[in-house]
Amino acid sequence: MKTFSLIEGESKKKARDQHEAQYDDENCAKSESTGNFHAANFLPETESVLTGDRLKDRLVDPHLVDSGLIPKKKEQEADEEEESKHERVQWDKQREFILSVAGGFIGLGNVWRFPYLCYKNGGGAFLIPYCIFLVIGGIPIFLMEVALGQFMSRGGIEAWNLVPIFKGIGWASLVIVFWLNVYYIVILAWNLFYLFQAFDPSLPWTRCDGWWNTPCCSSTSVNGTLIKPAGCNESVDFPENEFWKNRVLQLTDDLGTPGGMQWELVGTLVLSWMICYACIWKGVKSTGKSVYVTSTFPLIMLLVLLVRGLTLPGAKKGIEFYIKPDWARLTSPDVWKDAGTQIFFSYAICLGSQTSLGSYNKFSFNSFKWGLILSGFNSGASIVSGFAIFSVLGYMAQEIGCDVSEVAEKGPGLAFIAYPRALSMMAFPQIWSLLFFIMILLLGLASQYVAVEGMCTMIVDLKPRFWFKTPYRRPLCVAAACCVCFVFALPMVTRGGIYVFQLADTYGASGLCLLWVAFFETSVISWIYGIDNFYKDLDRMFGHKFPITKRPWQYGSPIMCASTFAYIFVDWNPTTYNNYVFPVYGELIGICMACSSILLVPIYAVYRLITTPGTLAERWEFLTTPVFPRGHPYTLSRSLSPSSSGSNTDPPSYHEKEESMTFLPAQKS
Repeated sequence: MKTFSLIEGESKKKARDQHEAQYDDENCAKSESTGNFHAANFLPETESVLTGDRLKDRLVDPHLVDSGLIPKKKEQEADEEEESKHERVQWDKQREFILSVAGGFIGLGNVWRFPYLCYKNGGGAFLIPYCIFLVIGGIPIFLMEVALGQFMSRGGIEAWNLVPIFKGIGWASLVIVFWLNVYYIVILAWNLFYLFQAFDPSLPWTRCDGWWNTPCCSSTSVNGTLIKPAGCNESVDFPENEFWKNRVLQLTDDLGTPGGMQWELVGTLVLSWMICYACIWKGVKSTGKSVYVTSTFPLIMLLVLLVRGLTLPGAKKGIEFYIKPDWARLTSPDVWKDAGTQIFFSYAICLGSQTSLGSYNKFSFNSFKWGLILSGFNSGASIVSGFAIFSVLGYMAQEIGCDVSEVAEKGPGLAFIAYPRALSMMAFPQIWSLLFFIMILLLGLASQYVAVEGMCTMIVDLKPRFWFKTPYRRPLCVAAACCVCFVFALPMVTRGGIYVFQLADTYGASGLCLLWVAFFETSVISWIYGIDNFYKDLDRMFGHKFPITKRPWQYGSPIMCASTFAYIFVDWNPTTYNNYVFPVYGELIGICMACSSILLVPIYAVYRLITTPGTLAERWEFLTTPVFPRGHPYTLSRSLSPSSSGSNTDPPSYHEKEESMTFLPAQKS
């Protein structure tokens, strides 16, 4: 018969302390000598005794079973034996992790979003708020996510068993990355369309004789003003703009007029997903090999475009426009809002992807050092992209005799209208166009499949025994995820699909959702799990501490996220695409997309509080106690407390304990 008690007797506490101290010293020394940290080395030989009939129901919680705190049925033991055969896969070489992270956050946002925001928000002056948000928000949160995944050896959902009541953070990240995977790959579908068209020596977007052109198409200009063709009764337009609207998108008038499928884009969307699946179907084993190409070639091409752009006439004019500081712009809150949201887009944080990538690292890998290096590399790539883009735009502005501001675009307008127009004015335009669209394809592809890999890792980690029972199940999971995202993306390749795309971009994986998740991530780690405990965990992983991120985690990041989030609400503006303002029902669709992730954090916390038996204090204690995975060096028991404090003489691989409430199986009487 088993009995349970909330508080152990003093004699039992003292005996257990002495036994565990002796046991831990021996096993930690043994583990350090072999370099192999395993849960078996840290399991105590004695058990705590707990009494109290009213707590019996609590022991049916699966987290207690997972933690080894109650006896398991034979079938459960068989499942664990099956799971033990499938140890977590790790990167073959750590440089694969480095290249995967680089590919994940050096993407299209660096090429077409950062340069536009820089010139829009005061040129070089924009770098001041950008760097401030980078230091107090972007880099610390990025390092936290990677370290969390590495410490817990789990993806973006299961890693939050560190503080189980806030596991909704992981679920919110899963929904955000789902929306991102749905709409981001549509950009690759557009790019593939342009890439195939670039094999036409005449470059169809430079002509006005296509079936998609209107009588007002003109490629001739004087001092930056297009010459109006005879028979044109409306505003004149560039051929690149008409090719984009009438040939690629075949754009309808509004959100309520889908206009049927654009089948060519459906085909390129299918091809994009096939390429993505081929890169990740084997998990990190295939992802780690793909990044050698997708993470390096685009950077080489970016440098080639930079060198070519700097040698063009008018490049100086474009660069001056890009970096010339307008200090008065710093007084505008919009500048600071744009800087904060750009950091989150650029570093791909709060998507669960960085946590998932970090979970495949070796436990002792110094991800902090490489994270800092990659952070500098990422921001440097954004700045260099601006020089490459605006040097070419400066050349185009000089050629057609207008100001750079009249040719500068953002987002798809830059990649598919302005830049192709500039490349068509250079010598050998077909070659430069092919190289540019290949660069865009690989930049987007690396970010896309890293995000999909992160999403699939989160799903697989929920039921690893099921997904690894046969070697075919995980690839099928990846295939199913790709198919579901493809189906949800189909409305974006209709003739009115750009409006749906704009909603998903504005709400589905928006700065609003990312700021919300980031606030809870940093606050929960700092104030509930305990920033000192997390620092001790990092010290035991890496062998030394990184104090530079402590205060940003505690104060800087939460305050930055909360203030930027609040300002977005105060300065709320309707969604637009060019001159089209979205109707109310469109805004409601977008709000539902945002709420699908935002609400998961409080809903999950309330659900766990309601469904967990015991007093409110007992529930909070239970739901804020870490649940470490099997095989983790800290897998001692659920009696490990996140707010604990221990002696400075504790072994370096032993987690401090606090003798408060425990939930351990009792000895047989």
